[in-house]
Amino acid sequence: MANQNETITLIGAGLVGSLLAVMLAKRGFKVEVYERRPDMRATDISAGRSINLALANRGIYPLQQAGLMEQVKPILTAMKGRMVHDMQGNQNFQSYGQRPEEVIYSVSRGDLNIICLNAAEATGRVNIYFNQNCQKVDLDNNQLTIKDELSSEFKTIAFNRVIGTDGSNSAVREAIHAIESSQHDIISLGHSYKELRIPPGPNGEFLIDKHSLHIWPKGGYMIIALPNEDGSFTVTLFMANEGEISFESVKTPEQVEQFFNQHFPSIVPLLPDLQKDFFENPTGKLATVKCSPWHFKDKALLLGDAAHAVVPFHGQGMNCGFEDALDLIETIDEYGDDWAEIFTRVDEHRKINGDAIADMAIENYITMRDSVTDEKFLLRNALAFELENRFPKHFCPRYSMVMFHRLPYAEAKSRGVIQEDILKELTADVQSVEQVDFEQAESLIYAKLTEVNLNP
Repeated sequence: MANQNETITLIGAGLVGSLLAVMLAKRGFKVEVYERRPDMRATDISAGRSINLALANRGIYPLQQAGLMEQVKPILTAMKGRMVHDMQGNQNFQSYGQRPEEVIYSVSRGDLNIICLNAAEATGRVNIYFNQNCQKVDLDNNQLTIKDELSSEFKTIAFNRVIGTDGSNSAVREAIHAIESSQHDIISLGHSYKELRIPPGPNGEFLIDKHSLHIWPKGGYMIIALPNEDGSFTVTLFMANEGEISFESVKTPEQVEQFFNQHFPSIVPLLPDLQKDFFENPTGKLATVKCSPWHFKDKALLLGDAAHAVVPFHGQGMNCGFEDALDLIETIDEYGDDWAEIFTRVDEHRKINGDAIADMAIENYITMRDSVTDEKFLLRNALAFELENRFPKHFCPRYSMVMFHRLPYAEAKSRGVIQEDILKELTADVQSVEQVDFEQAESLIYAKLTEVNLNP
């Protein structure tokens, strides 16, 4: 049982922090949360940085455990696959899975965050303080230095235990790693993003397919669009920071018009506010965080982007962060008030998985902007589905392992490497699934893959 007098301090009231606050409060803890931004329930703070999120099974499970899924369901839009758009406006649908339940869900970051914030406060055990910027974490004396963003005043606050859910620029991470650090990598992708918007049609209808994640791939750059329940789509342009085709080379209204008409002509009629969105919305940076350790003694722990920020191309940043939060709760249930052991165990459980999804997210960027139009890639995908049908205990496509199951990311990654080698070998000299040697496939699969437990 939780110590009813134990207060846990969270830095950051984003998705992971607010969901964790709910879970901790339901275990009997008092929770104090300090958030540098204003309260999003009273102020619009999206500022063109929302990139709609993809909620998948491994993110749904923690929401179910927190008792929030019934509130979340009305704001979800199912996406059954990716719709690939070419230069001429032709569309090619590529299913994510083979079963009706194998879908992912587009969800507004802000709407989901608000549900979690409301649920946290409704427990009566959570206090959330907004406009409170954590400047320093003193782990020797268990003190926070907080700047009030409205008054610019500083204050010192004591804590028992602090958990950093404060994103990729984490003050808690900086404090831990000032004392002890074996890895502290912030790896820029060299690409950034710009948010745009496809509005609903005249009668509130969706102007392109509602149940798809839309992609306009161009090799080194791309546009994606995710549906919203109001009939609009959140559109994101991803491209290099510098070079011939880059954000550096598209700076004037004329250049924007020329760029989109040349490279993405089929989406231009859907973007009536292109110029306004392009110049008013900020250019967001993309980076990966890999660090170790994630904790310091029994005093501090990192979760979510503070520990493992990932690029958004596998739709797993939020899902991984929610898994972090649930892993902490389950470890508390197992180890009681032995916080040094709890934090150590969470670090051990989650670090290898955070690194694995970071790597897979970058790989999926290449898939989305390039491979989705490659014939061999499409053949290997079709064969993966067939092998899943024939050998369901041993073979599951990597995308399915990541999105539709709760197999640890690290295992999905390692199995995925073996499976990709098998797929390449089986498709090396064939042009269709029907030409594949399935006796050879069976031999390879049973020799190289053990039975897989997809939902541990």
